[in-house]
Amino acid sequence: MTIIVLGIDLAKSVFALHGAGQSGKPELVRPRVGREQLLELVASLPPCLIGMEACSGAHHWARQFQALGHTVRLMAPKFVAPYRLSGRRGKNDAADAAAICEAVQRPNMRFVPIKSEQQQSVLCLHRTRQGFVTERTATYNRIRGLISEFGIVLPLKVERLRVQIRAHLDQLPPWALRCVTDLLEHATELERRIEEYDHILKQMAREDGQARALMRLPGIGPATASALVASVGNGHDFSNGRQVAAWLGLVPGQYSSGGKTRLGRITKAGDAYLRSLLLMGARAILSGLGEKQDRFSRWARSMVERRGYWKAAVAIAAKNARLAWAVLHYGDQFRLKADPVE
Repeated sequence: MTIIVLGIDLAKSVFALHGAGQSGKPELVRPRVGREQLLELVASLPPCLIGMEACSGAHHWARQFQALGHTVRLMAPKFVAPYRLSGRRGKNDAADAAAICEAVQRPNMRFVPIKSEQQQSVLCLHRTRQGFVTERTATYNRIRGLISEFGIVLPLKVERLRVQIRAHLDQLPPWALRCVTDLLEHATELERRIEEYDHILKQMAREDGQARALMRLPGIGPATASALVASVGNGHDFSNGRQVAAWLGLVPGQYSSGGKTRLGRITKAGDAYLRSLLLMGARAILSGLGEKQDRFSRWARSMVERRGYWKAAVAIAAKNARLAWAVLHYGDQFRLKADPVE
């Protein structure tokens, strides 16, 4: 039995495998493999190409299989689905494994970069911090909803809400006062934790050479820099910066036919968190333009005049994504073009 391509449908406890030989015919079909037996089974195979969907645990298994000498490729599930011969009506683990085995062999397939444990650890920090931010927003919204039931309507800004709500606490019934007080304390604790995570991310960015290089770009701070390094790595999985911008969903979708080119809104594909960080950095650039006359500021100002504020923000975010790839890919060889000396 000579396996050259192996598709694995990942799960929590039971995995499905589909291996193909040189002729493309199935040589190994195992619809049920326990978690404890998976690594042993893969280790018994000669080095081959292994395809998996990029889902929970995929990066862990990819590192394990690479250590055994296999070549591993991860794919987004939406790119695997068209290769399922039975379509949506016949979805099962065995059909998924066969589709993965077929999809990983396509020459134009787009793959997901395999992350190291360090990269995943940094992204854990980002995901946890973002969860605290979302929970804090929900807590303040819950406070507004509760006090509005008693005729108290306060400003949307969190700082003003926390200052002004103290003057209205005596208007609340006892149990409502207890609820609002507990929610305010919970929000305070969340803000403390967010500040701790911000400090950790800043410290990590200062200690990482790639992150320090990224922070020299306009609109990229410690959080964005560390997230880019953890997600993109050295940028070797992308041929150019435009691919990174497309991967982050910062390029317009095409609806072209009959020789007519039609560009729509940005695709918003890929990592929404990274895209939001780049857009927030772009908005910070626009708010701080003032009368700056450097090359980047002149371009940003002209973009606002020609295309409007929001399209300019997206354009700046896409430009920063391309520049970030160049910084990560070329390292010390990359230098921003300086303004001419007058």
